[in-house]
Amino acid sequence: MFRRFCTSLFHGKQLPLPLPFPLKPTFSTPRTLPKGLFFTSVIKMADTQKFRSFPSLEKASKPELLRALESSLGISFSSNSICPSPNPLIIVISGPSGVGKDAVIKRLTEVRENLHFVVTATSRGMRPGEVNGKDYFFVSKDEFLSMVEKDELLEDFMAKGCDIVLRVDIQGAETLRKVLGDSGVFIFLVAESELALVERLIDRKTESEEELLVRIATAREEVKRVKRFDYVVVNAKGKLEEAVDLVGSIIDAEKAKVRQREPII
Repeated sequence: MFRRFCTSLFHGKQLPLPLPFPLKPTFSTPRTLPKGLFFTSVIKMADTQKFRSFPSLEKASKPELLRALESSLGISFSSNSICPSPNPLIIVISGPSGVGKDAVIKRLTEVRENLHFVVTATSRGMRPGEVNGKDYFFVSKDEFLSMVEKDELLEDFMAKGCDIVLRVDIQGAETLRKVLGDSGVFIFLVAESELALVERLIDRKTESEEELLVRIATAREEVKRVKRFDYVVVNAKGKLEEAVDLVGSIIDAEKAKVRQREPII
């Protein structure tokens, strides 16, 4: 039987007798395409047909190319700004006496647009050359705290799209931090060294010997509070522009943040 089977298989004839066991196919399994290849090819063919009428990139004008792209994509390109307008900032600049807060803010308002300096209140005495209502509102400490709590220092000055800058002492900054929380940008201004700070206080010649000792002792304690601020900027002697540029960079960085500060005023 086995010989008859082999002979029939060799000559390609039908077997006269049924096989007692199943015959395993001798042909190979057809090759399968890689997964997704067929659909990718279909998409590419469709894309090719879709762009057959697309104008030549070398010959067509820019308006023609834009219209063709919009037609092909089924959209209209918007000319609106991709990034939303940044929120106005409340910038609080503080630091010990003698670090140059006034000079930095004066120069900052000269070189930056849409930045408004808000005259704040202070409980300290008026210095020679200062004008009440221009440099500070000179009030008692209790009056100052009351004005802060009622937002009287800020709400009248928050113009749309404009930033405001406040100059306060360390105690005033801590009070504003309680009111503003994280909605304000708090910048701590310092001298390049303790010695440089003491020399500046001496050069001002606005305090008596006793007052000078108190100012120096107070300044040394105030420097320890730097960690309560968001940024620290060194205003070194003869390098005012560098300090102003750094404050400006801080403002720009804040405006470029994805998660903007939300003014609560």
